Amino acid sequence: MAKPQWQEVAKIAQELRDASISRVEPPVPDVPSDLPRDVTDVPKYLLTTDEVLITQTSPEDLVSSLASGKHSCKAVVNAFLRRAGLAQKLTNCITELLPEEALSRAKYLDNFYKEHKRPIGPLHGLPISVKEHIGMKGKGLNAGFVSWWDRKGADDANVLKILWQAGCVFYARTTQPQTLMHLETSNNLYGVTVNPFNRGLTSGGSSGGEGALLGLRGSCLGVGSDIGGSVRSPSANCGVYGLRPTSYRIPTDGWSATMLSEEQIVAVIGPLSTSLEGIKLFMKTVLSAKPWLTEPSCVPIRWRDQKSHLPTSHNNKKLRIAVLWSDGIVKPHPPITRALKEVASRLQDVSGIEVSTWQPYKHDEAWEIIATLYLADGAKEETDAIEASGEPWRPLTKFIIQENPHVKHLSVEEVWYWTSRREQYRRAYAKVWNETATGTGPHGEPEGTVDVILAPVGPGAAPPLDQSRYWGYTSQWNLLDYPALVFPVGKVDPEVDAVEEGYKPMNEKDEFNYRLYEPEKYRGAPVSLQLIGRRYEDEKVVEALGYIKDKIGLPFTPFV
Repeated sequence: MAKPQWQEVAKIAQELRDASISRVEPPVPDVPSDLPRDVTDVPKYLLTTDEVLITQTSPEDLVSSLASGKHSCKAVVNAFLRRAGLAQKLTNCITELLPEEALSRAKYLDNFYKEHKRPIGPLHGLPISVKEHIGMKGKGLNAGFVSWWDRKGADDANVLKILWQAGCVFYARTTQPQTLMHLETSNNLYGVTVNPFNRGLTSGGSSGGEGALLGLRGSCLGVGSDIGGSVRSPSANCGVYGLRPTSYRIPTDGWSATMLSEEQIVAVIGPLSTSLEGIKLFMKTVLSAKPWLTEPSCVPIRWRDQKSHLPTSHNNKKLRIAVLWSDGIVKPHPPITRALKEVASRLQDVSGIEVSTWQPYKHDEAWEIIATLYLADGAKEETDAIEASGEPWRPLTKFIIQENPHVKHLSVEEVWYWTSRREQYRRAYAKVWNETATGTGPHGEPEGTVDVILAPVGPGAAPPLDQSRYWGYTSQWNLLDYPALVFPVGKVDPEVDAVEEGYKPMNEKDEFNYRLYEPEKYRGAPVSLQLIGRRYEDEKVVEALGYIKDKIGLPFTPFV
């Protein structure tokens, strides 16, 4: 029997997705044929009042209302199924909905609550969406490759088992790019996922389906992954919160990708949420299950929120925040610089905060190292997976593999060399951070160093499709393995965010980014920033953002 053409496989994939949406009851409404550029308000006119209220509720408030019996699991799950179906029609972000499984689970949880008069766990009835390559037993696991279409999950991924045990409901699986190595979401199975705030722009990637779905409030808490910005890019582009945790905190067994066993640049699983509290809820729930007992590579550290990690709480010192205005390679677009200035200015007025400038340390060298280590087999697995089906190479796949001068097959000795370079760079960056100390401790250790770095997530807001060609503002922290937390600030305003006339780019990458910015094309796009901490200071980063939000009132623009 002849192997099916890739177009036939894609047709089957899309038909199965559409069929899953058609099984939602009441039926998911059709959307207008002439859609506005910003579609974030569309669901409000097509769903019931209760459905709108439920789906625009934060995950922490939903958990509370489900635990108190205010809402039934069935009502909450069905509301999110319908809004997720609309999100697909508006942005192309879904690979499949799971109406039968989700409603069966909801019924079970409602019956449990009725019988026991208590929730089954901390996530009782909470709908959670999941990026497709994070495995579910018996479900497809294609990781964006047409040739992998018929692969199935042998079991649920470890992280999903923990969330399920805590009482959640899985109801939606979301899109990802070919190879998982884009800061956009574009593949030959499902096409392109667009930004709900501006459909001419990208949702980001590689967890771009999650970003678009959360941006449209078709989810309140999602599970993504990050090896170069794949949680943070879509979070930033779609105006939601996203955490790239330090490696080996969240279990990863059970996902699908090329080069799964490589350890040079470790990919992580992380949450995306419509609230900061949702990020904390995810991390605390997963780490309370002690994943290191079943996945020994995980570090045995629970979520440490029993006491404050900020200097303001225990010795009356100031929270020290250093601002990275530019990495010295690609200058951020005016909306990003404006957001940095607005946040920094307001922080300077807070008595418990000290603001300074972070000087980038050889970020060009960091890209050389990480870009060399990403695809140490010369991208053979990616190439084989693409060519096995005959599917075409997507533009950003060509960019990160074929047009990337750092991609080559490394010998064992060369892997050792570049891994050594990685460690040398990490030591040098740690030295730079240590040099911000205001004193030394009893053992000579630095004290009073900068607590967190405030930085762009990218060199602009969400770029036009196929133009996300600069990874430096996110991959930098993957190389260093620093936790990084994205948060929304505002939106692009062409009347305020004018082009910087007369600017002379520093290099070709900077020139590409400078020419990309046409204010009207970016109108309404979310503007986000990220907060970065040192390794295994994830709790401190999350707490610091909570402190900042409370003091200066982030975000400055409503997103719902």
